[in-house]
Amino acid sequence: LDWLRFMHTPNDYRVSHNIFQPARFFASAGILNIQTLTPLFTKGKKTNIAGAFKTGSWGLINPSLLLEQQFNKTWSMSANGEWMSSDGHYPYTLHYGNAAEDLSSREKRKNTDVQTFRAEAGLYGNFSDKEQWRLKAYYFQSSRGLPKATTFYNDHSTQHLWDKNTFIQSQYKKEFSRQWVFQTSAKWNWSYQRYLDPDTKNSLKKTENSYYQQEYYLSASVLYRLLSNLSFSLSTDGSINTMNADLANFVHPTRYSWLTAFAGKYVNDWLTISASALATVINEDVKKGGSAGNHRKLTPYVSAAFKPFRHEEFRVRFFYKDIFRLASFNDLYYEEVGNTQLKPEKAKQYNIGLTYNKNVCSFLPYLSVTVDAYYNKVTDKIIAYPTKNLAVWSMKNLGEVDIKGIDATGSLSLQPWDKIRINLSGNYTYQRALDVTPPDPNTYESTYKHQIAYTPRVSASGQAGVETPWINLSYSFLFSGKRYALGQNIAENRLDSYSDHSISANRDFQIRKITTYFSVEVLNLMDKNYEIVKYFPMPGRSVRATIKIRY
Repeated sequence: LDWLRFMHTPNDYRVSHNIFQPARFFASAGILNIQTLTPLFTKGKKTNIAGAFKTGSWGLINPSLLLEQQFNKTWSMSANGEWMSSDGHYPYTLHYGNAAEDLSSREKRKNTDVQTFRAEAGLYGNFSDKEQWRLKAYYFQSSRGLPKATTFYNDHSTQHLWDKNTFIQSQYKKEFSRQWVFQTSAKWNWSYQRYLDPDTKNSLKKTENSYYQQEYYLSASVLYRLLSNLSFSLSTDGSINTMNADLANFVHPTRYSWLTAFAGKYVNDWLTISASALATVINEDVKKGGSAGNHRKLTPYVSAAFKPFRHEEFRVRFFYKDIFRLASFNDLYYEEVGNTQLKPEKAKQYNIGLTYNKNVCSFLPYLSVTVDAYYNKVTDKIIAYPTKNLAVWSMKNLGEVDIKGIDATGSLSLQPWDKIRINLSGNYTYQRALDVTPPDPNTYESTYKHQIAYTPRVSASGQAGVETPWINLSYSFLFSGKRYALGQNIAENRLDSYSDHSISANRDFQIRKITTYFSVEVLNLMDKNYEIVKYFPMPGRSVRATIKIRY
């Protein structure tokens, strides 16, 4: 994340009322908007160079390099790349039973090596404040071992996964007048994945599958400001997705998608209202076997935010959204994962919340609080659960799921002295996600009104940081309540709650035109091999050090 520009989270106030976006964004339950860093140049400087080197526990080596060049006032470019390697042989405790008196042994995780390489380049054309063009090329490849579930007296694991991904995308935006704004984007995406299990008990004595996917995507959006406080948008996206594999009876699917969204927004000093309707048309063809079928769907969305007090940044917000999600090619057609019988997931989302922001005083320059309560009614929810390793999961539908929850966030900044700042933030979630599919009388063990798998009732996170002229210190924690590995909420399936604590220290130095940054992190400070997925222990305590130099 070294070269990211900004992120938007799904509950961000600005995102929920953004109507000028591609149609596929209207189809998402939440939007995480990530943009790479746009080059910025100080006066008289046309070249920026930055390099970083990260190292740490379990053989971590991670160098990276960034180059930015300004050609003239209109054109600039950037290129960056990184390589990462780690053996991942972290220690863990293997328990031979669940009772306190049962034996245990200290082992090391095997087949956990990871190597990745990433490179990307961007070309930026800033023709004016009202017209911009972007072009980006990206390449990524990885090779990783797949450690299997921890089992008694057998730590042999040889499965391996190779990935490659490359894409080229372009975006153009032009504001023709105060009333009319147009943007368009195009993308070509190619991905490859190879899975190898050399210990399969079959005639070939191995399982080896390779998959190839391509996507061709085109989007166009227009924004029309009818009045200073009333605007409308029309967005349309088209995409073609294909998938091929080296399997004898592979179905070779092709999916044609067309999404069109019409949206409107009204804004005044105390009220913001936005609404949209999304039309989805999906046609899917296969050369043999079963497919996900063709689909037509119209899904509405409406949101409102009220600001009852003129001089206070306090808002009451509400939204309702229909979601229609078709299973991905991976979910449907992967040899050991896919399920061609998966139905599309349909959800109705209701949310009501409060937001408050204030600059209280010089001692408390920033305070922000949000609280949201939500209810989701989901039909044919698509869920996944692991089988023999972290690459091989099984997919299935849950007929009906009721999700009720509360999200609360808070953040504040304290300025006790002129050059010292303290930042505090936290998040809390309570989520009751119950399988309410009518029980089958022929099934011995029912999951009716049980919490769905791998979904904790309670989760939380927090951060604390101190900024000084000499050093910056930070602390973060993550907490997850108990979960269940399967839909039946019984003791045998229960996973204990866990918490993860980390600390870091960093400082940067400016020597003439060179900025140097040092940081040291201690991750999982309490050295707990907690399990996010059952029988797959996470790494314990580790140390990571980073140096960055920017010219």
